[in-house]
Amino acid sequence: MSKGLIDLISILDLEPIEVNLFRGNSPKTSWQRVFGGQVIGQAMMAACRTVEGRLPHSLHCYFILPGDPQVPIIYQVERLRDGKSYATRRVTAIQHGNAIFSIMVSFHSDEESAFNHQDRMPDVPPPEKLTAEEISKQPMFQEVFQRMPDFIRRYYESDRPIELRPVELSRYFGQKIDDGRIHVWIKTAAKLPDDPALHMCALAYASDFSLLDAVMARYGRTLFDKRMMPASLDHAMWFHRPFRADEWLLYAQDSPSAQGGRGLTRGSIFKPDGTLVASVAQEGSIRERRS
Repeated sequence: MSKGLIDLISILDLEPIEVNLFRGNSPKTSWQRVFGGQVIGQAMMAACRTVEGRLPHSLHCYFILPGDPQVPIIYQVERLRDGKSYATRRVTAIQHGNAIFSIMVSFHSDEESAFNHQDRMPDVPPPEKLTAEEISKQPMFQEVFQRMPDFIRRYYESDRPIELRPVELSRYFGQKIDDGRIHVWIKTAAKLPDDPALHMCALAYASDFSLLDAVMARYGRTLFDKRMMPASLDHAMWFHRPFRADEWLLYAQDSPSAQGGRGLTRGSIFKPDGTLVASVAQEGSIRERRS
């Protein structure tokens, strides 16, 4: 079993400590705060543990305080509704006696519908063309790939819980994306069990990766810029169609607005065959450090 699979399973495998109470832990990293996607995925898993026979169709959450990666997170679930078709859960993440995160998750029983449409998937290179080996063959990257920053090299490490293959690699070297549209292929680093709820929680975990980068793309900058102080403020996600998080998914992102120290981002997640499986929206704090 690979390290990536062990990490993701352990991150999402919460410990039940009482009725409607769960404990989650953070992986050992050098990060100063808990990754936002981790709290989303864990809180969503806590909600799923209290619902039977239904899967999530949407979530809406707020990041209240930075999470401490050295301390376990307590997830308190409130069972707000159990109707015939829908169920609703509110989950509060607690550390040091304070709420650091709050999420509402809605569950729906599958049903037939007369309406079924979706946006078309963008035309981008497949993930097989975006490996480190393939990119190094491109003339424009032959030299720069040798001096590629560590943060980009880490995208290609196989022991991460989530594999990422950015499409517009030139933006990491200062190229501006005029329309601000960027694309990243994502998937879990190894196979997951055949549990649809687990795959949804895994995708919710991955959905926070690189999303605020869509704000920076128009300016030829990235969130890895040391002058930046990015932070997710809220996050919403809708699940449309079945998928597996351990198979490649295209994360198409853009930012329709940025102002007043905040940036709004949107994401559409597609299977390689063009099926739209999820939509995402997030607003984040985008500030520059004061010298």
